[in-house]
Amino acid sequence: MPPMNLETDSRLDSVAANPFACLATLLAGVTPKTNEPPIIMSVGEPQHAPPALLAETLAAHADLWNRYPPMAGTLEVRAAAAQWLTNRYHLPPGLVTAERHVLVLAGTKEGLYLAATAIVPERKGGARPLVLLPNPYYLVYFGASVMAGGEPVFLDASAASGFLPDLEAIPADILARTALFYLCSPSNPQGAVADLSYLERAIGLARRHGFALIVDECYAEIYDRKAPPGALEACAGVGNDLDNVLVFHSLSKRSSAAGLRCGFVAGDPRLIARILHLRDYAGSQVPLPVQAAAAALWRDEAHVEANRARYRRKFDVAQSLLAGRFGFYRPEGGFFLWLDVDDGEAAARRLWREGGLRTLPGAYIAQNRRDGTNPGKPYLRLALVHDDQVIEAGLQRMKAIL
Repeated sequence: MPPMNLETDSRLDSVAANPFACLATLLAGVTPKTNEPPIIMSVGEPQHAPPALLAETLAAHADLWNRYPPMAGTLEVRAAAAQWLTNRYHLPPGLVTAERHVLVLAGTKEGLYLAATAIVPERKGGARPLVLLPNPYYLVYFGASVMAGGEPVFLDASAASGFLPDLEAIPADILARTALFYLCSPSNPQGAVADLSYLERAIGLARRHGFALIVDECYAEIYDRKAPPGALEACAGVGNDLDNVLVFHSLSKRSSAAGLRCGFVAGDPRLIARILHLRDYAGSQVPLPVQAAAAALWRDEAHVEANRARYRRKFDVAQSLLAGRFGFYRPEGGFFLWLDVDDGEAAARRLWREGGLRTLPGAYIAQNRRDGTNPGKPYLRLALVHDDQVIEAGLQRMKAIL
């Protein structure tokens, strides 16, 4: 007897393919002509060694591997995160507390996804709820929106709007149906920073129209000259409450600890409680030795300052080689270059074929507009995560080929 047809959730079919799967398809069958070793600048994976403090703390707490961790996280790491937020963003004492306002995550990717499921209602204003996200975007925002039952609304984050969505251009009928708004500052891939005025206006929209504002701040500790402000800092400036606002922070970039898989979400305790309730069913607990290491890393600033200085040197190298070319600008934060090469796909294929340089076409992290154009099409994203010599070699290849 043949098996019955298997019915599956059609929402997943509408989620765009992973950009790196698209890149693999683009470059399939293309063999670099150069004898030089390939240079991979497509992936934002930090190559710096994590601080020794990480391994030392893991080893010191090795006796805890046999214990189930609390789903919310230990009080130690939540207190370390709350104190770090208070210090970093000059928050009033008590605005963020470990017990009510902070939740540990198995990496912020997990939390950013689960937040939509926990927050987006079935209907808003009698219609399918909307989820706003910048265009270009981090793929999790899109997938989370669709799988939560929301309808994604892509807001151009182009050079004309300072590489951030234009808040004043969002129509009132869109805001009325919005359930969730994803922002990223510093933005990925453009490295733009939302100032306090921008964040305060976004918070005002969220509160007036009754939606949750999620600000992904995972690149906030990698900046060029000035520390980016944060959404909780903006909350402190508009009434000292965290209503409707969540921020996400990670050790992946700050501490070059992407494999640790430990981050946190902080903000409105009503939303924190909902995410925790969902994580009791769908989340992964963070092992206790990992949480101990995370607490130690959040309490230490010396390794972060050294890390930040390394990235500044990388941008010095990039500026010396690319100034005046490919629309180069020095981003305020993050570790990506967002370069205008006219056609990102064609350039990525040519760079791999002729120079063994792997880059990511901007169209793969952006959605087409209604007129069919894609705001990422002219661009390439390059991750400046290698040492200075490798970055210089990669950018020299790019100059020679393009």
